[in-house]
Amino acid sequence: MQPTTSPPPPDVYHSEVTLRVNGEPRALTVDHRTTLLDALREHLDLTGAKKGCDHGQCGACTVLVDGRRANSCLLLAVTLDGCDITTVEGIAKDGPARPAAPQDGAARPAAPQDGAAQDGAPRGGTPRGGGGGPRLHPLQQAFLDRDAFQCGYCTPGQLCSALGMLAEAAAGHPSLATDPDAPPAQGPAALTPDEIRERMSGNLCRCGAYPNIVQAVEDVIR
Repeated sequence: MQPTTSPPPPDVYHSEVTLRVNGEPRALTVDHRTTLLDALREHLDLTGAKKGCDHGQCGACTVLVDGRRANSCLLLAVTLDGCDITTVEGIAKDGPARPAAPQDGAARPAAPQDGAAQDGAPRGGTPRGGGGGPRLHPLQQAFLDRDAFQCGYCTPGQLCSALGMLAEAAAGHPSLATDPDAPPAQGPAALTPDEIRERMSGNLCRCGAYPNIVQAVEDVIR
């Protein structure tokens, strides 16, 4: 008589999830404690979203979840089965290339061709799109035009947050900078510099590129 063997205990610490990342379904088996940020970086090798504070305070990990901006370090991947996730690596597909516009009527000098790319915010060079790769999103181009970054660490989060913010404003959502006595918006919310600064205040930039970030967003909404 052969000894009976017990079936292996169920794995209660991992689950299978499918995330639709930048338009492509990605099936993962993740520890229940795995954050979306770690799933993107460690499981899918999408390193654009950055781990800064890991407490949802700096915004470097911002991505879009079903079109809304979110701190990926605060979301458990297991809770997002079936959700659409957009990272900085995926936003270039969403918009056509925009020709560089001169600032304040002055022609800009040609960008150097040997600039190094950095996770969704290439410095220097010409806008992608003339060749085989995806075209830069207008926001990415505006960040380049306005030099709205220095070290580039926060830039992927700034770009994703700005995209989410523009969608919120288009839907008429108010912010803390909106006049509380003003009647509810019947259309898109007006994005003044103060509105942009308030709506982007959850994304920190230790290099202090805030003025140029505001200008870059203004370039896109004009």
